[in-house]
Amino acid sequence: MAILCLEPGVAIERDRVCELLWRGGFRAQGRASLRQTLLGLKKQLSPIMPDLLIATRERVAVNAAIVGSDLAELESALTHGPNPRASELLLEIGGRPLLGRLDFGEPFRQWLEVRRAQVEQRLQRAVEDALSDWERRGNDRERARLLDAWRLRDPATGAAQSETRIRVAVLPFKSIDAADEQGHFAQGLCEELITTLGQSPQLLLAGRGSSFNSKDSERPLPEIARALHVSHLILGSVRRRDSELRVHVSLVEGSSGFECWSQGYRGNTGNLFGLQEDIARSVSRELARALGLEIGLPGPRPTTPNKAAYELYLQGRALTARAIGDGVLDKAVELLEASLAIDPGFAACWTALAEAHVYTAVYTPCLDRLEKSARMAECARRAIELDQAQGHARAMLGIHCWTRNDPIGALDLAHEAYRLEPDNPDVALRLGSFLLYIGRTREALPYIEGAIDQDPVNGRNFAMLCVAQFNLGNLDEAAAAGQRMVDLGLPSMWLAVVTAASGNRELAVEQYWQTRLLMNTVIFPPAGTRPLTGSTLDTYWRMAARGVCSGRAVHRKVYCAMLDYLHATLPDPCDTSIVAPAIWMGYARMVFKTLGTQITPANMYCLMSLWADVEPIRRVRRHPEFLAFAQRIGLVAAWDKYGWPDLLPAPDRAGKSP
Repeated sequence: MAILCLEPGVAIERDRVCELLWRGGFRAQGRASLRQTLLGLKKQLSPIMPDLLIATRERVAVNAAIVGSDLAELESALTHGPNPRASELLLEIGGRPLLGRLDFGEPFRQWLEVRRAQVEQRLQRAVEDALSDWERRGNDRERARLLDAWRLRDPATGAAQSETRIRVAVLPFKSIDAADEQGHFAQGLCEELITTLGQSPQLLLAGRGSSFNSKDSERPLPEIARALHVSHLILGSVRRRDSELRVHVSLVEGSSGFECWSQGYRGNTGNLFGLQEDIARSVSRELARALGLEIGLPGPRPTTPNKAAYELYLQGRALTARAIGDGVLDKAVELLEASLAIDPGFAACWTALAEAHVYTAVYTPCLDRLEKSARMAECARRAIELDQAQGHARAMLGIHCWTRNDPIGALDLAHEAYRLEPDNPDVALRLGSFLLYIGRTREALPYIEGAIDQDPVNGRNFAMLCVAQFNLGNLDEAAAAGQRMVDLGLPSMWLAVVTAASGNRELAVEQYWQTRLLMNTVIFPPAGTRPLTGSTLDTYWRMAARGVCSGRAVHRKVYCAMLDYLHATLPDPCDTSIVAPAIWMGYARMVFKTLGTQITPANMYCLMSLWADVEPIRRVRRHPEFLAFAQRIGLVAAWDKYGWPDLLPAPDRAGKSP
């Protein structure tokens, strides 16, 4: 049937089918086997499709009028004008091979190899034509969606593009300056060098999250280069005495760890911009010489002419990158606001301030998360007004749209941000996460994987990958991503949920319970409450671990009752500590009372966990009130525009869900 459905309506000679499927026997035996197979198929299928098979004495086919396939639908979507459905179908098909898992011996394998090559070549031509069509129509968003989907089908497409770019990581600069004990100035200068070099079309810079995770690492440089997926490393140090600056920069070959170039620079804080540009151009020139390429840097980015404002910006941005720590983000906001008080036209600083506010709303136990989100949105809008190229500002503005039950606005902004900054892993991850939130997991995966490829030592990225793979039913891949996330210092709840789904509930309970060790360091108690300690902390986390992971109804009932109590007593009744376990335990009523009441920058990530097709999570999605909840928070509108979730069929024409 699979062979016939490759080309519905096209008849295949019976002898050819026998050669492929019953090789080695007599011709008469093969034809007899085929005859029995066709009779069996007709008997099974005649009650529902009596005219499916078209068979003569010499040939056999399937009726093209009543047979469809994912391949035929994809080719139709690609060839009959530009159609967003083509991207969706490519994502659904993914990298699965044509007629996968079928093997009837060497003749069949040889025949199938030829057919696969023909189909892939046909698809490639159709995709190229469709990409050109979207480009002619000026629809960059749909063109980018189709290209990303095709990369998932044909990784060589992405590889061919990225192989022409030199992959580089700028490691944290060391500060040799008593007045800069925390290295804020050195880190800020390093971040700006990443941004400056990242503008070159010939370079692909590792994300700042991964680069700064390598700070103070004692691992050999080749090992760091392998972990960051780069061919070259840039190292540096900064010494500042009063207004004088001395910067030393070296270029290291990643595979050997040998230094292939180094140079010292002298300048002063009054010429900081010129110094930074000199360093960026020298590094790119040496990379070009070493690899025999021409590397060009675009003109200067819009920034501030005021050295004091710029230095405050560097220090504030460096603190924002740290995020976790007592008073870190408050100090970052203070420094960035001081910079903007000097130069209110500094667009990049407005983007940095927006990021500091959203990090405060997410990573600190504050009770004014919505106010922080609103302030973030004001800053992001100001950045965009001053500089239309501020893509990251648009991605953060999308977060505020979620708090206003406007996922369409969020996704529109995230797609535009990605168009403007496709090489910014934070932007790619934000788009991927928004798609996860609406259940479009297959479409989200290429953006998440792209962020990881560029920023591979950032635990947040692996949290998204863990959930995406879990939602797709790939438990082994989800567990590997979850373990990597834990190795990078993030909580193990997602790993525990995956482990429980795979059947090892005892280990899952232990993994979930281990999360308590990160209290008050990476995760914090609910806003407005005191931290639990000692035996009380252990008892609470043991109850939580059993409720989520043990699979026993009594444990789930006890923890659901605890969530009821927390919802009634906590200052923030929509806190993440209530929402996430409610989803994992399939406690639909609590999900609707929390996310259905208020989405915040802190709890919105819980939306991505709704889309795993396992018990008991699927109970939320199958609850009779789920579509009303989805309508209330704007999901239905987003599905109507961007496509319905992988696990939720679109309503029929009468407007009712099938």
